[in-house]
Amino acid sequence: MRVLYFDVDSLRPDHLGCYGYDRETSPTIDELAAEGRRFTNYYASDVPCLPSRTALFAGRFGIHTGVVNHGGLTAEPRRHGPEREFSTHHDHRQFPSILRESGYRTGLISSFPQRHGAWHVLEGFEEWRDPGGEGRETADEVVPHALDWLNAHATEDDWYLHVNVWDPHTPYNTPEEYGNPFADDPAPTFPDAETIRDQYKSYGPHGAREPRGWTDGAAMNRTPDEISSRAEFEQWIDGYDIGVRFMDDHLSMLLDALEEQGVREETLIIVSADHGENQGELNVYGDHQTADERTCNVPLIVSGPGVESGVDDEFHYQIDLAPTICDLVGVDHAAGWDGESFVTSVIEGDDVGREFVVCSQGAWAGQRMVRWDNWLLIRTYHDGLKAFDPVMLFDLTDDPHETTNLARKRDDVARYGLSLLSEWVDGRLLESATGVAGGNPSSPDSVTDPLWEMIRDGGPFHAQGHAEEYAERLRETGREEHAEKVLSQRGIVEQTAADYLDGDD
Repeated sequence: MRVLYFDVDSLRPDHLGCYGYDRETSPTIDELAAEGRRFTNYYASDVPCLPSRTALFAGRFGIHTGVVNHGGLTAEPRRHGPEREFSTHHDHRQFPSILRESGYRTGLISSFPQRHGAWHVLEGFEEWRDPGGEGRETADEVVPHALDWLNAHATEDDWYLHVNVWDPHTPYNTPEEYGNPFADDPAPTFPDAETIRDQYKSYGPHGAREPRGWTDGAAMNRTPDEISSRAEFEQWIDGYDIGVRFMDDHLSMLLDALEEQGVREETLIIVSADHGENQGELNVYGDHQTADERTCNVPLIVSGPGVESGVDDEFHYQIDLAPTICDLVGVDHAAGWDGESFVTSVIEGDDVGREFVVCSQGAWAGQRMVRWDNWLLIRTYHDGLKAFDPVMLFDLTDDPHETTNLARKRDDVARYGLSLLSEWVDGRLLESATGVAGGNPSSPDSVTDPLWEMIRDGGPFHAQGHAEEYAERLRETGREEHAEKVLSQRGIVEQTAADYLDGDD
């Protein structure tokens, strides 16, 4: 089988037409979704970029690999200790490695390994082409490499090509000559003017007052310096949506190349993302700083031979894709994966999935979320210098943009969510101790929760060392009361979940 995986950085599903978006951002992806299978509750287990792609290729949770951050000890996979074999531990091979062992040609077109020093993700790839922009390159600089690869190998029988584009990721630097296809289209109604006014008075890196962050010096010619009004938000969101459409146009070029080679109908096409993107939710704009619905929920469209068309609303993790791909191409799984195959959904339309999912954020904040039924619960351990309550509970049916924290009003639901979270963590650490699923008991840190290890070692990478700098920024902009909180807490959330729910402030 031929497999093309189109990996779009920072792509949130609800900005695609096939997921209900009003703007025409994704005609190519929409066509794939119409003829294939679309997944609505598909989650990156660990976000953002480095933890997410580590989990994807390894088929294992970050609590098992140890990768939950963008720097420090928790940005590197845990060692295997005395059980380290001649090469990668047999049970923990990545899925591209298994494909290659089974006779597949494997290729990666991505600057991600260089950008993040993520050399472990190269395991199993016969060929790696780095476009050279360290994540700043646009699709017109990436796709020619993929076209060259397809020109050389498309007609071969068995191959896997992973193509990574970055266009919906800040700085939204789609070439100016592309223009703005959405200049006359209404912007999303959230956030409204009142929400923007409230967020402007609040605080947090990449919030309404400083959506570009307080240290990022990248040129952002398509976006405003701050978001103080609906007009500025509309300019901001146009920048994001233009990137989505530009990416979609270049995906079309890859499909045309497959058609010209006569293999389009015989190629499995997968479109997904490493994480989503908050655009005002929790007062984060144009970034992926939370363990919430908008950062952790990612699109998944699977189209091609043998795929049952339709929609899957069951809960799945991104790590479940590794065994699913292996089942689709007829090769064995690695014994040490956490992922669970949903192949019968892909080829038969069966309702298979998980009861709930748990996702972590460790690069911008220290958080875990649990998602079940219509509920989303977020437990914050390190706030990343942002205005987060220790426990947040949202009814996503009534409140898809996470505006009203119901944790104290519905403390019964919040406590149930916390119990799910606690049981999940206990279960994964037990696996770490015993070597079940993705556990690695030979690692010196096997039963240490990497999220707490990250906090012990100084906190999320992108918040480390910035408390004084950001407090000064807050004072300069008339937000002195927030400056004192930032300096006194330095991100650590000391209040327990029980105390917060009991109203003990």
